[in-house]
Amino acid sequence: MANNDRGDKLKILFVAAEVVPFAKTGGLADVAGSLPQALALMGHDVRVVMPKYRSIKGEFVNLTDFPVAVGERRETAVLRRGAINASGGETILEVPVYFIDNYHYFDRDSLYGYYDEAERFAFFSKAVLEMLPRVDFQPDVIHCNDWQTGPISLLLKEQYQANPFYSKMVSVYTIHNLQYQGNFESSALKLLGVGDEYFQPERIEFYNLVSFTKCGLVYADVINTVSRTYAQEIQTAEYGERLDGLLRKRSRDLFGIINGIHHSEYDPGNDIYICSKFGPENLEGKRPNKQALQQEMGLPERDVPVIGLISRLVDQKGLDLIAAVMDQLLNKDIQFIVLGSGDRYYEQMFQEARRRYPEKVGVFIGFNAPMAQRIYAGCDLFLMPSRFEPCGLGQLIALRYGTIPIVRSTGGLADTIQEFDPITLAGNGFTFKEYNPKAMLEAIERAVQLCTGQPELWRGLLKKALSADYSWARSANSYVDLYHLAVEKSKNRAKSP
Repeated sequence: MANNDRGDKLKILFVAAEVVPFAKTGGLADVAGSLPQALALMGHDVRVVMPKYRSIKGEFVNLTDFPVAVGERRETAVLRRGAINASGGETILEVPVYFIDNYHYFDRDSLYGYYDEAERFAFFSKAVLEMLPRVDFQPDVIHCNDWQTGPISLLLKEQYQANPFYSKMVSVYTIHNLQYQGNFESSALKLLGVGDEYFQPERIEFYNLVSFTKCGLVYADVINTVSRTYAQEIQTAEYGERLDGLLRKRSRDLFGIINGIHHSEYDPGNDIYICSKFGPENLEGKRPNKQALQQEMGLPERDVPVIGLISRLVDQKGLDLIAAVMDQLLNKDIQFIVLGSGDRYYEQMFQEARRRYPEKVGVFIGFNAPMAQRIYAGCDLFLMPSRFEPCGLGQLIALRYGTIPIVRSTGGLADTIQEFDPITLAGNGFTFKEYNPKAMLEAIERAVQLCTGQPELWRGLLKKALSADYSWARSANSYVDLYHLAVEKSKNRAKSP
């Protein structure tokens, strides 16, 4: 896919179940809050739509309400509008954010995890399409994200495009994590308003269930995921979550675009949460952050390599590798700091490590955004031994703060982190390929050795990390190319006899 600087501007509707700063459970929300800003600063007319959960507070403009058919019932969608401010240099723009509200579906304690998920997101998908004429917005591209929005691609192509208002719209479907699929009983067909003929493997049936993910994979004009390597990996049985056959079938329409990060949000030269500002021309400013972090975590202020881990504490993140070599790791002259929550087994594992090695391990169970910034700023090394990782943002944020990643080469980690070569000075981190504790421990040992034994090489590696560009600008250009490709494919199909 070419990365061209196109002059023609697009109208884009970005649809997601969670969007920073309004609601977040994972990396999708970061993308949904950042990519539209980058697109708007490039001059595109981009708008965002998401559910209005109970947890979302603020003053929003009430626009309208309208009925939405969900099975045999009609539910009311209340449409409100807010905004995200996009700033770049002297430019500040407002990206409109539409909220679809419904007391029955979204006035709940959590974003997800309910018995009626199929009904909730069938309603949301239909409401997204129904709202467009009511706000007089005809997007060129509807960008759908993950299973909660998959039905939009199906409904647009099979029900709405006969209507002239929708006839030129195309959909792009992004997989952020294929493990989460939205698979439901066959009764979901009625919720979507489609007949039994759709309940077959060539359409949206998936092992005798209805798959909202398949709605996107089968019917979107173009599919992408959040790294080139993950786009290849999900076409294999190992990573494809039983959808690898379909993804291989659509391989010509499947692309990978790595995520970016907000440079203004993650800026060691201007971060309000850290005690000492630093950057590529002021490497010494990083040291006080390490000392402050050691104090905060109750660790002695020693000049030893500090390794950070900020993660959901779940099996996907490779924590079983750490469990297998915990004592070998902590017998080294290092300190280890963990921030995260998840499976109780892993929470207790790290708390037990803290109890046994009180001068080497700091643990915070939960999530604390200011503390996360201080860990990124204060650590020397950042560990991500993931079993699989569609993109990963932690390694990019760590590099931005001059904290060198140690990662397993999979998905987006393989695309962004290359093994540092002390001879050629190529590379920006430490990597291992085989999913086993020995390979991980060897990568950690290489990193620790460079950190402690070769100070000049280490300073050069820090400076390289702090000087690199991990912003959304490059990724946003690739998404614009993807949108144009989807539009062109649709035009070509329309011309075909």
